[in-house]
Amino acid sequence: MSTPALDLARLTAAIVDLDGTMVDTLGDFEHALARTLADLALPPVDRAFIERTVGRGSMHLLKNTLAQVGGAPELLDRAWTHYQRHYADVNGSHAEVYPGVREGLAAMRARGWRLACVTNKPRAFALALLEAKGLRSSFEHVFGGDSFERQKPDPLPLIKTCEALGTAPAHTLMVGDSRNDCEAARAAGCPVVLVSYGYNHGEPVADARPDLVIASLDALR
Repeated sequence: MSTPALDLARLTAAIVDLDGTMVDTLGDFEHALARTLADLALPPVDRAFIERTVGRGSMHLLKNTLAQVGGAPELLDRAWTHYQRHYADVNGSHAEVYPGVREGLAAMRARGWRLACVTNKPRAFALALLEAKGLRSSFEHVFGGDSFERQKPDPLPLIKTCEALGTAPAHTLMVGDSRNDCEAARAAGCPVVLVSYGYNHGEPVADARPDLVIASLDALR
């Protein structure tokens, strides 16, 4: 599939987001946050709040969660310690690979594209999740929110990933699910495709103005 604005034949690589793009991880976030908040004697947050809030890294999620439930900012360090332990325990247990992801990754590799996964999730969690879901072997590189000095929507992770892949940004497709991915791609000089599902802060994904919106990754076959 291609459009005048996006010629897949000219591309040589793809950078693929993880949460909300390849794997539905809301259940993992929900369980890890519920346990963390219970440890701090705070009430849980609902799934809709989590869906609106994820995407900018675990620390951003925790800060906003504490604010949502009226937790004091001074609790953040304790919350982080508890959250890290709980997320490691549940990572992948309440998550599912979206339909079309495996086929889409296989199609990208069949095109000869080099693939990297770039996520704002801590890298150790990302690697464990990809292994658990049988997706790790598709990627030459996996970079997390702690791999570089800045996270998406800053372009730095994409620029550094293109360097690691040895590909030009103009020939490296960003595949994500939110405006964070789109803003990072635009600033880095990468074309960008967004999936129509996933976590885009409660906003229509088309509002981010990607080059293309797709219903599943296998649309890139």
